[in-house]
Amino acid sequence: MIHRAARANALVAPAESASANFADDWFARRGWALFPFQREVRAAMAAGRSGLLHATTGSGKTYAVWFGALERAVALGVPLQAASAARLGVLWLTPMRALAADSARAMKAPLDDLGSSWSVGIRTGDTPAAERAKQDRRLPTALVTTPESLSLLLTRESARDDLSSVHTVVVDEWHELMGSKRGVQVQLALARLAQWNPGVVVWGLSATLGNLEEAMNVLLGKPHAPGASPPVGPRRPGQMVRGRVEKKLVIDTLLPVNPGRFSWGGHLGKQMQHPVVEEIERSSTTLVFVNMRSQAEAWYQLLLAERPEWAGLVALHHGSLDKKVRDWVELGLKEGRLKAVVATSSLDLGVDFLPVERVLQIGSAKGVARLLQRAGRSGHAPGRPSRVTLVPTNTLELVEAVAARRAAQAGQIEKRATPEKPLDVLVQHLVTVALGGGFSAEPVNGVRAGALLAEVRTAFAYRELTDDEFIWALDFVEKGGSSLTAYPEYHRVKIVDGEYRVPDRAIGRRHKLQVGTIVSNSSMQVKYLTGGRIGTIEEGFIARLRAGDCFVFAGRSLEYVRTQEMTAYVKRAEGRKGVMTSWAGAKMPLSSELADAVLEVLAGAANGDFSEPELQAARPMLETQMQLSKLPTPGTLLIERFESREGQHLFLYPFAGRNAHIGLGSLLAWRLAKDAPNTFSISINDYGLELLSALPVDPAPLVDRSLFDIGDLLHDVLASLNSSELARRRFREIARVAGLIFTGYPGAPKSTRQLQASSTLFYEVFRKYDAGNMLLTQAQGEVLSQELDIRRLAEVLERMRSQRVDFVDLKVPSPFALPLMVERFREKLTTEKMKDRLERMLRDMEKEAGKGRRPVAQG
Repeated sequence: MIHRAARANALVAPAESASANFADDWFARRGWALFPFQREVRAAMAAGRSGLLHATTGSGKTYAVWFGALERAVALGVPLQAASAARLGVLWLTPMRALAADSARAMKAPLDDLGSSWSVGIRTGDTPAAERAKQDRRLPTALVTTPESLSLLLTRESARDDLSSVHTVVVDEWHELMGSKRGVQVQLALARLAQWNPGVVVWGLSATLGNLEEAMNVLLGKPHAPGASPPVGPRRPGQMVRGRVEKKLVIDTLLPVNPGRFSWGGHLGKQMQHPVVEEIERSSTTLVFVNMRSQAEAWYQLLLAERPEWAGLVALHHGSLDKKVRDWVELGLKEGRLKAVVATSSLDLGVDFLPVERVLQIGSAKGVARLLQRAGRSGHAPGRPSRVTLVPTNTLELVEAVAARRAAQAGQIEKRATPEKPLDVLVQHLVTVALGGGFSAEPVNGVRAGALLAEVRTAFAYRELTDDEFIWALDFVEKGGSSLTAYPEYHRVKIVDGEYRVPDRAIGRRHKLQVGTIVSNSSMQVKYLTGGRIGTIEEGFIARLRAGDCFVFAGRSLEYVRTQEMTAYVKRAEGRKGVMTSWAGAKMPLSSELADAVLEVLAGAANGDFSEPELQAARPMLETQMQLSKLPTPGTLLIERFESREGQHLFLYPFAGRNAHIGLGSLLAWRLAKDAPNTFSISINDYGLELLSALPVDPAPLVDRSLFDIGDLLHDVLASLNSSELARRRFREIARVAGLIFTGYPGAPKSTRQLQASSTLFYEVFRKYDAGNMLLTQAQGEVLSQELDIRRLAEVLERMRSQRVDFVDLKVPSPFALPLMVERFREKLTTEKMKDRLERMLRDMEKEAGKGRRPVAQG
């Protein structure tokens, strides 16, 4: 055995091989073998190269970069053994609080064995005040933190002194951050750190990402020569390391006993309760993943109802729970004390729970990357197989299970894209930098604060930021733009001795209290114009309504009148006028990669391929669909028509995912009613959409595909939805990030109504008196790119135009049509009435299916 002193001396030596000996010894004493990718990362980091490590979940990414950071320190002459701890040298960024604690524990283990004087600390929203105060006096040698907490560190007057010693930054779960404004925060923070220490080494970690080269470029950024406007090349050579570790991955399905020929959302949920309990009983520790917090609460109760004796052995974990509860659950998982934990995505990223033997996924994971992440929570160690068992909640999810397994095996993982130059994040960053020591107002190439502009442009998201956009953002934080000049509280920065600073301590304090880009969704009250509260409903649902639109809520047909101070005012609907739309904004949308994979599976089934167990179980439903209608395929667009007492039903199956179908349904309804006025009710799911019209619709524009024209798409989309209300809601989030509205002090937060009133006031003032305000332009752009996903909608329409249309007249609803009808029933009918309605429909459908007749089809 090597004595501790000998190991310590090895790491003090500047030679790279000496430090590598310690890592080899530390791994060997645990019976682990170093993988080639781990050696490659360590060598690259010791040589001062940045990059991206993409490796299998549980293969040892954390230790690859951690030992690389230690070797980087040794190469720079920073001792791991000293009389006192070294200055802050390593920043470890994580998107989740649970992951922060887990990473810190992993990092401390080799340091404890070494007897190193290095300290490892955590700074997140959960960090106690006493620990924060201790860190304010002296930061640890390695700090595990979040993007928000790092931005707060940048607001300190001593930020440069505190952070200029950072030589290594690790961004864990980069794929999770990259596609959001939190990732843009990281890019700007890295640009600031690189300004203070040009030799800083940056590494990103990911296990599930489809566009690796782009992800690395976004992380490492693009620098600029002094005074230059366009990018001049990569900040430093980026090194892509792929950890090809052979790891067995098992994706199987818990098959229902009686999936049936007809199914709808949640149809199999109750039937799967007992099988899930039996699976949990067979394993030591099981993670049960769901997609929404409400599902987590429900399944936790279902498990305890089935096994009351599991009280204390079954736990619940999601982001709304208190930190102490989450910590207790996480520790119980690590120590193997819990039989099962029902969790949302709060536990599906990188957390190391070695005792977890099984992972169950209730319902669809909605994406290949998410499924692989959750699978990796079992067998979370090199050499141990990972297994995830899918638990279908409807029969179509059996087909989706096959598609997900095939896509995962083929490596068809979703891509991520960074937001493009969000100005609200830039405005926030300008105030942050002004607080954190200030920045020079010296012009460069005629642009004030030109040095900071060059720095900001090294962040990938702002690589194309124009001089005018930067000048506007600077004027906005300095004077409040052209419409807020008279209000001193919006003069957040001033030139003091040639530098931009925040001279008002109150403004600085308010800014620090709301640094970050996470803005939660909110609910709205629904009230009658004459008084009387009906209930609360998701704000995103109301935002898509125009005055006069009808919707069903609390079993009543209501006409939307207006929104005022976060309250939706309605009146009873006189007849059925307006668009009655059933939205489900809280549900995760199916990724386009997984949707395409489902179509491929259906194409195989249409040709008689039922070779896999899930397809055998789904075969009665799929064959009934083929008997009563047809199966959609990649080359065909299925459109079904059905007449009922409600009116004419048109069912389309683009398989584009829930988000795309929201915009598509409204667009098609608007185009159909433009020349022939009609009333439409719209229902959507991940596979298709239903247009229910009061009057018959001529299907010719659908069959000849002229209705799918992308000409005037932007105009038609904006006309079909309440785009101004969508922009107003989006502006509230932008206003919060940009610091226009203040969310309140600790213990005295402002209500959502107050925030909405404030942001609406700003929105109207800017719209009337400052039409060129770039935050307004950003709000409109985000509505089109994110709320409506105009690019994806255009792609879907283009694909629909290229497909052959299979038009089918139905005698009864098909198995694919039924789930869309049930989505609408849930908003319209009470539970008992819905049950009666379904029973009558199912009797008619079973009777028709038993006849063995083929439908009338046109194409």
